[in-house]
Amino acid sequence: MSAQSGSYVRIFDTTLRDGEQSPGATMASAEKLEVARVLARLGVDVIEAGFPAASPDDLSAVRRIAEDVGQGAGEDATPSGKPPSICGLARAHKGDIEKAWEAIKPAASPRIHTFLATSDIHLEHKLRLSREDVIARVGDMVAHAASLCDDVEFSPEDAGRSDPEFLYRVLATAIEAGARTLNIPDTVGYTVPEEFGRLIAGIRDNVPGVDKAVISVHCHNDLGLATANSLAGIQNGARQVEVAVNGIGERAGNTALEEIVMILATRRAALGLETGLDSTQITRASRLVSSCTGMFVQPNKAVVGANAFSHEAGIHQDGLLKNQETYEIMRPESVGAHQTRLVLGKHSGRHAVKARLSALGYDLSEEELGQAFERFKKLADKKKTITDADLEALVADELYQPREVYALESVQVACGTLGMATATVKLTDPNGESQTRAAVGEGPVDAAFKAVDDIVRADSRLLEFAVQAVTEGIDALGQVTVRVQGTGAALTLNPQHEGGGQRTFGGHGADVDIVVASVKAYLAALNRLLAAEDAVRHRQPTEAAAVRH
Repeated sequence: MSAQSGSYVRIFDTTLRDGEQSPGATMASAEKLEVARVLARLGVDVIEAGFPAASPDDLSAVRRIAEDVGQGAGEDATPSGKPPSICGLARAHKGDIEKAWEAIKPAASPRIHTFLATSDIHLEHKLRLSREDVIARVGDMVAHAASLCDDVEFSPEDAGRSDPEFLYRVLATAIEAGARTLNIPDTVGYTVPEEFGRLIAGIRDNVPGVDKAVISVHCHNDLGLATANSLAGIQNGARQVEVAVNGIGERAGNTALEEIVMILATRRAALGLETGLDSTQITRASRLVSSCTGMFVQPNKAVVGANAFSHEAGIHQDGLLKNQETYEIMRPESVGAHQTRLVLGKHSGRHAVKARLSALGYDLSEEELGQAFERFKKLADKKKTITDADLEALVADELYQPREVYALESVQVACGTLGMATATVKLTDPNGESQTRAAVGEGPVDAAFKAVDDIVRADSRLLEFAVQAVTEGIDALGQVTVRVQGTGAALTLNPQHEGGGQRTFGGHGADVDIVVASVKAYLAALNRLLAAEDAVRHRQPTEAAAVRH
């Protein structure tokens, strides 16, 4: 039976080799080992652990991965219970091949991956070799690798721009010399899917002995076609695909592991193909690689981006609340992500706002919901994303309509590098009398808030403090947003609610002096909290709506 038959597609991960070649993405040996362990738990078939001839440190790192992860012991075992193959890359030079073997031979399933360019532009300008020279070297070096290791992979670099007839001869030579995997790279991301698919089909149909080898694809993303080209290759007979977590790699990167794996899983009925991966480990792997390389994942990245399972449009949110399949073709849990997130913003509808308020413990009447939704829309026009704290503060504003319990008369601060920050605050209390307090803090705002606390003495905890310039220039008007959480028993809602079921209240303040704006905002939040406590204690009508569950 042909090696290209069957429905199983091997996943060859090159995050630690090609991925690490991304500018600025170099990983320490300990980080590479941890990534390799996560890749094993993910279930990749082959881990290309590095390029041992590149440096003594790289050789050492590959050997350590071969010794630890390549043995498949304990938590490093794949979902199948077998260790992944550990692969080392080598140029078609004896020295490179021998160093690769030195690094990978402790693994239970070692693989040598050697390569030599085959495009005319590489032969003329880089290698300065004739076509016959290339064929001779491929035969010699693949044979040398096969004398050391039973599992040899050969790649004709820049295959996407190579003459197909010459490529067939080179691949036939590699098979005869002992290669059992033929990896076809679109090294510079030049081809388009139909073209690349034809190339793979041509290799399958025209290379003597190809039934003894597995055809693999390795596509780069220079034109944004890496995943599409890899899929075209698989559909035309390739049964190994070379990928990297988050699509990292040289220049614009490689085919993204998460995209190929979830395409094959989500469209299995149409494609009839499968992998051996545990897809619930994908998000974990994505975050680890991002952390180790310092390469952040764009929010709209397929499968692993922050917005991959987030929805703001009201029409989408309404559909999802009725049936998740209306706008999601895969479940976030299937890739190890958290549940679907309905992002509340100016595009959100009444249904989504009601659902989120209900989840937060609010059961509002239709009239109360209408008033809250109207305020929500006004706030959403000013703020891109509405958080739970915003939503709770917004509802609290609507339900309580508080009077100004304490009023700011004046605030004065002293701060700098030569002494401790101090603040003096003067407030008018509920009896109309002036109260003055001074406090020391970590900074002027902290000191001012402590002075306010000494006067107001509310049961509260500061949750959020945000400053934003609302005008331009050095005389900009500063706007401060503050969120506080009531900690007193009077404001307890739902014991299961995150944060202990306590109400959250917001306050806003604006001033050219940021400290003054901060005190205004903090005092506004505390006034709302005090009004809420007063409403509950005196059983005002709003209390029933506020605490109903």
